[in-house]
Amino acid sequence: MDFLDRCITDFDKALKAIAGIGSAARASPAQGVLEPADQAEQVLSGAEQRHSAALMRVNHVGEVCAQALYDAQGRFSRREETRRQFELAAREEADHLAWTVQRVQELGSHVSLLNPLWYGGAYLFGTLAARMGDARNLGFVAETERQVAAHLSRHLEALPARDAKSRAIVEQMRSDEIAHGDAARALGAAEMPAPVRGAMRAASKVMTTVAYYI
Repeated sequence: MDFLDRCITDFDKALKAIAGIGSAARASPAQGVLEPADQAEQVLSGAEQRHSAALMRVNHVGEVCAQALYDAQGRFSRREETRRQFELAAREEADHLAWTVQRVQELGSHVSLLNPLWYGGAYLFGTLAARMGDARNLGFVAETERQVAAHLSRHLEALPARDAKSRAIVEQMRSDEIAHGDAARALGAAEMPAPVRGAMRAASKVMTTVAYYI
């Protein structure tokens, strides 16, 4: 029954992540954004709103993938200390998941229609990383978070200057991702080979390009 219970729990978690259902333990950073005295300064044009929504949809897909990755990597980790780190990071990523889906909806758009594909692919990669041992498993996290932080930095440049709420969310996400990478390195993450880093960048490029539109 323990195995069956885990399967049911994992399936429920996957469905919620894919559908964009979840709650955050921390308040969204967007709630702390002060509205300007002149509300006209805050109003996004139609093009800006669509662009912001697409970027936040991409970020939501990243969080769907993070849930799958951390679940798989934590489940198949060999050390208890490593599993605890994955559980902690996954809880913070769950906040990101809830924040991004809320912001996408506020901007009048929808989450990616390909979320089942993104989740399944990420779970597979997480399982493979975990099977390579804890050092490689943590190395995969460290490299993933390094690339994600760089991706979020680019989004901060690309988001409309007037979209203060999306920018606040992305800034907090970037801070958390950097911390996750630092924690993985502190636990003994191994450096990923250059071909693996390149393949990760290529896969990320495909995902971010497609999710912007679908």
